[in-house]
Amino acid sequence: MKIDASIAAIVTGGASGLGEGSARRLAADGAKVAIFDMNAERGEMVAKEIGGVFCQVNVADEASVDAGFAKARAAHGQERVFVNCAGIGWAEKTARRSSSTGEIAAHGFAAFSKVIAINLVGSFICAAKSAAGMMSIDPNGGSGRGVIINTASVAAQDGQIGQVAYSASKGGIYGMTLPMARDLAREGIRVNTILPGFFETPIYQQMPPEVKVSLASHLQFPQRFGTPAEYADLVAFMVTNDYINAECVRLDAGARMPPK
Repeated sequence: MKIDASIAAIVTGGASGLGEGSARRLAADGAKVAIFDMNAERGEMVAKEIGGVFCQVNVADEASVDAGFAKARAAHGQERVFVNCAGIGWAEKTARRSSSTGEIAAHGFAAFSKVIAINLVGSFICAAKSAAGMMSIDPNGGSGRGVIINTASVAAQDGQIGQVAYSASKGGIYGMTLPMARDLAREGIRVNTILPGFFETPIYQQMPPEVKVSLASHLQFPQRFGTPAEYADLVAFMVTNDYINAECVRLDAGARMPPK
């Protein structure tokens, strides 16, 4: 699929981090981009800078998602590119013992449910509704009707201590890639997933420098955090290469995560 002014794209989590990088890259390549995000101030700013449209969307709320799609499609038409980047992190053990009091507690159910709702259910809601929209339009030649790109994490395959909720949410995204691609194949809609490792995103930028150095030591080469622009390079490749479908690709400088 060629990225040009005839292509409408939507990026969730597009106000910052990997989503912002993807939105900027798609716009720079010529697409009309809509951003779904909760951060209205930054989302409006990024959208203005790239000549796109901002839609304040909670990906875990179906009504909010529907309103976002309605606004984006009214502005740009039916999207042929959909990129899921919205998500949150969380750190909590399955069960833990207090080192000071010896008290034992299980992982909070509300916290676990929230991570699953935003990361996994939110990605599914958005992808399914985008796919339904793509099915309503004619194929774009040999490129079919469109492409959906989801964001998982290397934690889907080697989650660390305290990442049970996060890994479960990202593992779900990893697991739904192939069946989703098979569901949509006859409609000419491709589905791929990216599993990023350590990237320069707001979550990691808040960490002390020594923590980032420690994390980078697990990388092979290059031994540094990735950039949103490098993530966006893979997004653009997955959009433009019609032969990549049903793939889950690690983007992690060769990292394999230790237990902690």
